[in-house]
Amino acid sequence: MQKSARTGLAATASALLLAVAAGCSSDDGDSGSTASEGGGSLVLITPTPIGSNNFLALARDGAEAAGAANDATVDVYESTDPASIQQNIDAAVRDGVDIVIGVSFSVQDQFSTSAVDNPDQQFLLIDACPQEQPENLTCAVFREHESNYLAGVEAGLLTQTGAVGAVAALDDPFIHRWIDPFFAGAQSVNPAVTTSVQYVGGENPFGDTPRAKAQAEIVAGSGADHINAAASGGNPGVFEAAAENGVFAFGVDTNQCPEQPGTIVDNSIKRVDVALESAVEEILGGDAGGNKSYGLAEDGVGLTGLQEGVEDSGCLIADHPDVLEQVAAVRDQIVAGDIVVEDPVAAG
Repeated sequence: MQKSARTGLAATASALLLAVAAGCSSDDGDSGSTASEGGGSLVLITPTPIGSNNFLALARDGAEAAGAANDATVDVYESTDPASIQQNIDAAVRDGVDIVIGVSFSVQDQFSTSAVDNPDQQFLLIDACPQEQPENLTCAVFREHESNYLAGVEAGLLTQTGAVGAVAALDDPFIHRWIDPFFAGAQSVNPAVTTSVQYVGGENPFGDTPRAKAQAEIVAGSGADHINAAASGGNPGVFEAAAENGVFAFGVDTNQCPEQPGTIVDNSIKRVDVALESAVEEILGGDAGGNKSYGLAEDGVGLTGLQEGVEDSGCLIADHPDVLEQVAAVRDQIVAGDIVVEDPVAAG
């Protein structure tokens, strides 16, 4: 299976010329079509270069696995800004690939518009979905509230102060999937637990590390000794504040424990690779469109602590096998439907 990685266009004269000719530049010199004779073709478009971004790396892994499973070639177009996102989409559409795949809300607007403009092209959007969804745009989303409930159970069992908190980017129903279930999980095993939350806000709520740190210091000052970090790119600020104040934190999306050794208990993770591979298989099999949801039952979300290799994860939860045993039991109850975790988005 042929595979190439492409990056978004730089704002230079030569890059603009390339944009007119092909829509994107190639890392490995392969500027031809991604399609292979007799096989399918997939293009994954990221909002930023993958680099050390574990979330985007998982999407790439999922695309590669989907290509291998379906005898399809895979190209990865790494964008640098909103303009290059659109240029990369346009290039993929011109190449006539089977599925154009985007990851994160950062590409949602471009994917929604492009799907309307190109009704014969199949699009797949991972971890986001527009309110008005075109028929040729499949969304793969996650039930993050389920895994955050499990993280809350851990916090409720581990807290020494009887207080837990959260630092979130915005006061938004979707972001509350990292707040309300976390608190509910903690109180399910420790009803006396008190809670507090602070929001980053400002002009850059998803990437303001200093502001996120300041909000975490407020939460720690309120007595919370376990803080759920839901500030996206601002999470390192939450982890730093937790370390400096002698409290603990939880990461999100991928294993963030190595970022602040000795401080991060566990992570509410999204298996972007699992969701992407599954959705691609369904689309290629004729089940395109609609909203595909991945939770604990589908192994689309979970905890680092419940994965194999937790002892090498750098997460503090590895030192608490008794807690993990209880959390695994709660997970099984959610999967079986015996426990229903309320979704803040559905609740409005």
